[in-house]
Amino acid sequence: MGRLCDTADLTDVQRDMLVTIRAFVDEQILPVATELEHRDEYPTAIVEQLKQLGIFGLTIPEEFGGLGESLLTYALVVEELSRGWMSVSGVVNTHFIVAYLLQQHGTPAQQAEYLPHLAAGELTGAFSMSEPALGSDVAAITTTATRDGDDYVINGQKMWLTNGGTSSLVAVLVRTPLGHERSHQNLTTFLIEKSPGFGEVAPGLTIPGKIEKMGYKGIDTTELLFDGFRIGADQILGGEPGRGFYQMMDGVEVGRVNVAARGVGVAHRAFELGVAYAQQREAFGKPIAEHQAVLFRLAEMGTKVESAHQMVVRAARLKDAGKRNDLEAGMAKYLASENCRDVVEDSFRIHGGYGFAKEYEIERLYREAPMLLIGEGTADIQRMIVGRRLLENYAL
Repeated sequence: MGRLCDTADLTDVQRDMLVTIRAFVDEQILPVATELEHRDEYPTAIVEQLKQLGIFGLTIPEEFGGLGESLLTYALVVEELSRGWMSVSGVVNTHFIVAYLLQQHGTPAQQAEYLPHLAAGELTGAFSMSEPALGSDVAAITTTATRDGDDYVINGQKMWLTNGGTSSLVAVLVRTPLGHERSHQNLTTFLIEKSPGFGEVAPGLTIPGKIEKMGYKGIDTTELLFDGFRIGADQILGGEPGRGFYQMMDGVEVGRVNVAARGVGVAHRAFELGVAYAQQREAFGKPIAEHQAVLFRLAEMGTKVESAHQMVVRAARLKDAGKRNDLEAGMAKYLASENCRDVVEDSFRIHGGYGFAKEYEIERLYREAPMLLIGEGTADIQRMIVGRRLLENYAL
């Protein structure tokens, strides 16, 4: 009998890769994840091993030193990593989006400069759109980049930058006063190199410190403060200002597939914990898994994990085929995040009082799951995207 989240029609290379990653998660991540999470400690040793495995260059073309794998392969790897610890998948997810932006929109010079170093993990990527006063309303960005000779001067404040401290290359979306009537046509993406760490990481660029979070620990989430930061025009992604909104939305589209994959991974782990505990814990003379209330709960959990996984696979395969997938990516992200929340809570209920104890892994998952409801676009934003696309498809 098959287990959950098996994927049909994979190549031998894909299957071998997933076997390797699954073993790595079981042997290297799961035994230390909860301890590192409670200490809010960056998983340095795990990240170094992922670099050795080639995960940082998983989707980067072979000509730039990567493995040249598909979005589907990456999404399945993210599922496995998230099953171990979602924060680890967050480290590579932001990195992946920067690499994707460069592959799809970078100039040949930018690709040659950055992709080999990203593939080797010598540079680690992050991307930044949100600001303190805005999240989903990307077109309302207020951080500005003003032309000054051959350079631009950036001023403003960005927020919720994942990998803000540990990253060395950040794709940042800012407003450039180009005079276009439509607000989003004045947005530009800059590729900003900086030193890893906190404080002033480049002249005019400061990362104050980590934002304390209820979950999703171990990975640093920060602000990004610009005060007269100067950058050359050659650091505009693609070389042309005003294209930033379209570039970032393309990146977020694949990012949503990967956030959905994270939801599947976390939910899968919660199911594993719940189904194991239900067979070990006894009440009224038999394992609680044999009581109908718990048995029905397990059935719903398994169905939710599997349905979300299938949506992730579909969305990834459409993108790999070069087709528009914003509808499917939105559906996958919405379904996977909602299902993840439900499955984690059901597993928490199965654990009873022990689920409330920090020594049990489900406590960590219970705090991690809510991030998926808001990351890469809230659930409400996903429903708006899905609804609008369905109206397009079924217009009278």
